[in-house]
Amino acid sequence: MTKNPIIIALDVETADQARELTAKLGDAVDFYKVGMELYAGAGLDLVRELTGQGKKVFLDMKFYDIGETVRRAVAQVAKLGVQFLTVHGSKAVMAAAVQGRGAADLKLLAVTVLTSFDQTDLADLGYPCTVSDLVSLRVRNAMEAGIDGLVCSPLEVAGVRAEAGPGAILVTPGVRSAGADTGDQKRVATPAAALRNGADYLVIGRQVTRAHDPRAEVEKIFGEIGVPRTAGV
Repeated sequence: MTKNPIIIALDVETADQARELTAKLGDAVDFYKVGMELYAGAGLDLVRELTGQGKKVFLDMKFYDIGETVRRAVAQVAKLGVQFLTVHGSKAVMAAAVQGRGAADLKLLAVTVLTSFDQTDLADLGYPCTVSDLVSLRVRNAMEAGIDGLVCSPLEVAGVRAEAGPGAILVTPGVRSAGADTGDQKRVATPAAALRNGADYLVIGRQVTRAHDPRAEVEKIFGEIGVPRTAGV
């Protein structure tokens, strides 16, 4: 297991809110996800600020566009020093992302199926297959494209690990301690179960970010998964 597998989702509106949260978490967490909301509010300046502080950054942009646009956008991200970037799990997008990344250390993660989606959502989109079948297809395509890892539901992570192999980086959102509010997520599991089934990293948001004492909540999760309290150091 990764020394500290927790990635905290900075799902806040402003840079000041993000700074306040990272200050409260201190050295308990060293990996943060910047998604579309915070990116829209604070942009690359905050990403550079986090990396300048020695924090690891997962830029969750889910790039999905024509190949040339994706290639050029990934090439820009590759200059930032972030660790992870998400792209859509389509063949053309993944191939363009790999080309744009070039020799940089940036790790590319393909999104399989959003954890807020279930079978009804796929039917609404016109997919004539099950969630698990679509996940499996995107895993195979990602590995063939040279993608470094995948974002997948903790309920599917065991199957993804079996198909992607031991070298793939598997990141699971939709992770909650037993009894925690699941919010708009539909395919969820506990942190311990996700790791046991093959996840490398756990993306955790509201359980920590909306807690009265975010650091105490992180340390509670450390206790559940058997990680030392100093894991973020």
